[in-house]
Amino acid sequence: MHKTKNDLPEPTRKLIADLLNARLADSIDLMMQAKQAHWNIKGPNFIALHELFDKIVDDAEEYMDLVAERAVQLGATAEGTIAVAVRRSHLEAYPIDITDSAAHVEALSSALARYGAAARKAIDEADKHGDKDTADLFTEISRGVDKWLWFVEAHQQH
Repeated sequence: MHKTKNDLPEPTRKLIADLLNARLADSIDLMMQAKQAHWNIKGPNFIALHELFDKIVDDAEEYMDLVAERAVQLGATAEGTIAVAVRRSHLEAYPIDITDSAAHVEALSSALARYGAAARKAIDEADKHGDKDTADLFTEISRGVDKWLWFVEAHQQH
């Protein structure tokens, strides 16, 4: 841990930084999964889904940045390389051989749901350790992910 005048106790900062770095790996993975879908979508809803997936990429990149910067604010190192994300992500591997829009909607909605669940768990974990700022950060992320999940799942409903 780097020296900081942040008043959270160092053991708390270390624990929260570990939590943040775990969610950073998920954020990187989510961003790249959405980009994979964006690049490879085919079908009658192409343009709508292509544009939707790119907006998810943009927000996932913002989540990634928020999480990484919070870890550094607490005196940790943001562990944001692709190699670290591959090892630490809790998301299921995205199927790279799909092109069908229904398959992409299913795969990306599953990734968003899992990411959202991890964000909500992080809210509780940060709150339990007295870090209201990190809990608030994950609350913001959770709200955003729930919106994207709604938008993606709407393509499965009739």
